[in-house]
Amino acid sequence: MIDTLPLLPESGMDSIVAYRGATPVTRSRFLRDLLALAARLPDTGHVLNLCKDRYWFATALFAAIARDTLTVLPNSVAPDIIAGLRHDLPDLVCLGDQASPPLDLPYLQVCGSDDHTTAGTPAIPRIPFGQRIMHVYTSGSTGKPIQHAKTFGRIGECIAAGAGRVWATAGEPCAVLGTVPFQHMYGLESTVFLPLLGRGRLTSRQPFFPADIAAALAELPAPRLLVTTPFHLRKLLDTDITVPPVAAIVSATAPLSGELAAEAETRLNAPVIEIYGSTETGQIATRRPAQCAEWEMYDGITLTLEQGIARVSGGHLESPQVLNDSIELCGQSRFRLLGRNSDMVNVVGKRSSLSYLNQVIARLPGVRDGVFCIPETHPERDVSRLAAFVVAPGLRAHEIQSSLLQQLDPVFLPRPIIFVDSLPRDGNGKISASAMAELIARHIP
Repeated sequence: MIDTLPLLPESGMDSIVAYRGATPVTRSRFLRDLLALAARLPDTGHVLNLCKDRYWFATALFAAIARDTLTVLPNSVAPDIIAGLRHDLPDLVCLGDQASPPLDLPYLQVCGSDDHTTAGTPAIPRIPFGQRIMHVYTSGSTGKPIQHAKTFGRIGECIAAGAGRVWATAGEPCAVLGTVPFQHMYGLESTVFLPLLGRGRLTSRQPFFPADIAAALAELPAPRLLVTTPFHLRKLLDTDITVPPVAAIVSATAPLSGELAAEAETRLNAPVIEIYGSTETGQIATRRPAQCAEWEMYDGITLTLEQGIARVSGGHLESPQVLNDSIELCGQSRFRLLGRNSDMVNVVGKRSSLSYLNQVIARLPGVRDGVFCIPETHPERDVSRLAAFVVAPGLRAHEIQSSLLQQLDPVFLPRPIIFVDSLPRDGNGKISASAMAELIARHIP
């Protein structure tokens, strides 16, 4: 195993590694920014990176790596979460690009004037392969968030494997625009580490609305990669906005139907890649859902299935990991995803997954957003009934029931259907377990 690795891959100092809006940033400038910040960091073991701009977030993250300071990336900055971090990490310092502290913690503003940057050609720090660089947390969509440590070398191996797949599909390394939060694993890997460690180009913007996505893409030179979610992709395709050419589209965080992927490939004239992974494993497989339902593991990753339990090992994984999904093996390195174990439900002896049911209801005509839920459960995950929340102005419950009946067994029809103005999705398009519990408590007796 290699003992140390360069903080950034080798390339010319004048090569472009990022864009702040439409302004290119050279490798030399990025190094000067992060090394200047590294020199300003206080002597602490832990920092909380709350930068809102992706460029300054990356600068602070890589500065902390250069100083061997661990970055803490919780799934939320809710008061209870921060109080828990302060209790466990009394030396915690907050880094941000805001003028005033966003939290009641010792604070350092990371962005300043050019006077703080160093002159000359900066030397590239070398980082121990096994250095822990981050604590990341699961999203909480299936329960309490869980912390996982990530090392520099393993992250680098993961990104190298992913870059091989993505750039081969796109044709070459791209400027990477993401609609997803970069503080969580998918956005972190695909919009920060992929461009910086995988020889792409990072971009600073995080657009949400379709018009903003098109405008942000227009700022960038080709080739462009769009990193998004099925939720954001559906919203983009529902408009008649002209989108600048993209070399490829990457999706994750929720199952992407073959129909939506095919529509996106036709409308945007670009291949759509779906990434499979988790906070625990990082990304470990990809597929092109418009062409194939099967997933292909990254080289070096081994997948085994014993008594219904799927485990992965090898590659960039430090130790074997159990997958929280139900899968079907399709050969040595390929599999089909049947659904999350936590999503599987039994209704009067018939099984389905909430992920599949959510895909069905969300693509019904007139439904802008929708999600199934379980009002109450019994032992063995037996469910007496399902319910659903929908955003569907102009529709009535019986119309939705009738449309669902064309695609689902009657036992899976939701009773009741609750109409809401919006669903409490986070930036990744997910609804946390706590948010769903609140919805159920508020609307379902």
